[in-house]
Amino acid sequence: MSIKRIGIIGGGQLAWMMADGAKKLGLELIVQTPKKDDPAVSIAEDVVLAAVNNVEATEILATRCDVITFENEFVDLDGLSLLEKQGICFRPKLAALSPLLDKYHQRCYLQDLGLPVPQFFAVESLTNIESQIKNWQFPIVLKARRLGYDGQGTFIINDLTTLSTIVSQSNTHLIEEFVPFTKELAIIATRSVNGEIVTYPVVETQQQQQVCRRVIAPADITPNQAAEIFAIAHKILNSLEVIGTFGIELFITADGKILINEIAPRTHNSGHFSIDACVTSQFEQHLRAVAGLPLADTSLTVPSAVMVNLLGYENSQSDYQTKRQQLSAIPHTYVHWYGKTESRPGRKLGHVTILLEQPHSDLESVIQAIESIWYPD
Repeated sequence: MSIKRIGIIGGGQLAWMMADGAKKLGLELIVQTPKKDDPAVSIAEDVVLAAVNNVEATEILATRCDVITFENEFVDLDGLSLLEKQGICFRPKLAALSPLLDKYHQRCYLQDLGLPVPQFFAVESLTNIESQIKNWQFPIVLKARRLGYDGQGTFIINDLTTLSTIVSQSNTHLIEEFVPFTKELAIIATRSVNGEIVTYPVVETQQQQQVCRRVIAPADITPNQAAEIFAIAHKILNSLEVIGTFGIELFITADGKILINEIAPRTHNSGHFSIDACVTSQFEQHLRAVAGLPLADTSLTVPSAVMVNLLGYENSQSDYQTKRQQLSAIPHTYVHWYGKTESRPGRKLGHVTILLEQPHSDLESVIQAIESIWYPD
């Protein structure tokens, strides 16, 4: 079928950044999102104002588009499955999301594929925890199984007392060993309706308080390590029969071992550099896959690039116009502002991409120049 109108469940910045790709490809975007001031409302051809887990609203969305895709994963999978059985087309298919939305199920799925993951188990009781971690060392990692993002629902735990306190309030958690990584990495990969897969360069991500602060493209790793990560991405996307773009987060340890951290079944923060630094952005690539179009070139157009997230550091209603103008004045810098009307600590308000003329040249000074303008301290 010829696809021209794409419905997107979610109206945040990931949907907003699909606008340029949609315009280039002659596609129209229809968005389901709860608030009329959400970022993607400004670029959408049509809007269904409703929560992303409102299945009745998604049924309305389906009448206005040819295919539906996802900007976030906080959906009612059981409810959507009823719509899929009625013939509504989701890309990726719901079967590709099903093993991933619960982080414990995701871990089990990856382990069953024979892919490298940290040690883990599901929280069942305090007794269960004490017996299972008796040979582990603190710190350990505690994660909410559902709905965690940008550090929310993830805790680095240093003692049993703290662990017991959090778990006593809820048993819907996953416990993992803490990985003493040397770098956090990520890869963006896209799979088409025909099973073709393209990958973007592996990047290094730098987090603060479990929120991505910076992305460096490409990552400074060996060709063998990059090849291993490409193989992991291919295995995951082929196993799930994905149609669309996924982000895969990984760790690399001091002895060069690679472990999978998490899979995001959508476009991802670690791929924002591709808008300015690659032949084809991750957002255009996702739309190409969803619309059944051929996938395109993922190559970097520059030796390297740095993406710095502009994270909220205060509660305010400011649009930070002066700071954005200062950032834009830095050579080879591209500022992307998401149009959010409210700032709060840790919230992603925008990002800056800096194109570098030499691989990894002057990284620290470039990052310092951006962050000294943006952050007051």
